[in-house]
Amino acid sequence: MRGINISNEKKRDARIGFEAFPKKPSVKLVLPDGRDRRNIKFLKTTASAESLIKKYGDANTLGEALIAGDPEVDMELAGRILTKTYKLYQTGDGEIAYKVDFVQVLYNPDGTEKERRDMSKALANVSVDIPLQWTGREISKEEAVRKFVFAKNYQLRHTSGLSFDFLYDMAKTLQEHKSLMMIGAGKKGSDPIILSAGGEPYRGFLEGRIVDAGKAGPQYCLILHLTNMELKTPD
Repeated sequence: MRGINISNEKKRDARIGFEAFPKKPSVKLVLPDGRDRRNIKFLKTTASAESLIKKYGDANTLGEALIAGDPEVDMELAGRILTKTYKLYQTGDGEIAYKVDFVQVLYNPDGTEKERRDMSKALANVSVDIPLQWTGREISKEEAVRKFVFAKNYQLRHTSGLSFDFLYDMAKTLQEHKSLMMIGAGKKGSDPIILSAGGEPYRGFLEGRIVDAGKAGPQYCLILHLTNMELKTPD
C-alpha cells in the first residue's frame, strides 16, 4: 500500500496509506465450452510507416512495394505470442529512444493550444515533508460531477488506531457538509498533486462517508478524487 502525507482542517497531518480499488465486472466472459477466457499478446509487426518510407525512399515507392508484396511483415517474428514485455519509446526513425521528455499540453475550450508544461522533471509530492493541504474550499457533489472529469479515485486507509480517528473525523465532516473538499500540495495547497516522478499533475478532492455498523463500531470511507480536466462552455 502506498503512503501519503495529508493534513486536516486543524492543520494536523498524518502519514497514511492509499490504494485504488478497480471495479470488478459483473459479467464473466467464457469460451463456448465454458472454460475461462485467456488474454494473450502477439506481435503484429516490427515496422512503422516512418521506417518503411525511410527504407524505400518515398511514399509512392513504398506503395508499389506494398502492392507487390508484404514488406511490412517479418515472417520470422509476426504472429509470435508475447509473454513478458517492456515498454519502450521509439524515435521517428524507428530506433529505441533512450531519453524521453514528457510534455503536458493544455488546450482552451475552443481546442487551441494554451500552454505546454514539462512533465519529465516533476517530482512526486504525496509523501513529502509538506503534507497535502486541507484548503477549506468546498464544492457540492452536484456541482463537482458537472464541472470536472475525475480520472482517478483512491481510498485513503488508516495504518493505526490514531490515524483511524484522524480519517474518520475528516470523513464525518465531509458527509455532514454534503460536499467535496479541495486539497492540494505545497504550503498553501495551491500546487497540483503528482503521484509519481514525472507523472501527470492533478487537482484533488476529498469525499467522506461514515456509517454505524452496530457491534462492529463506526466505519468510514474517505476517497481522494483526482481530476485533470475541467468542463467549460466554449465562448
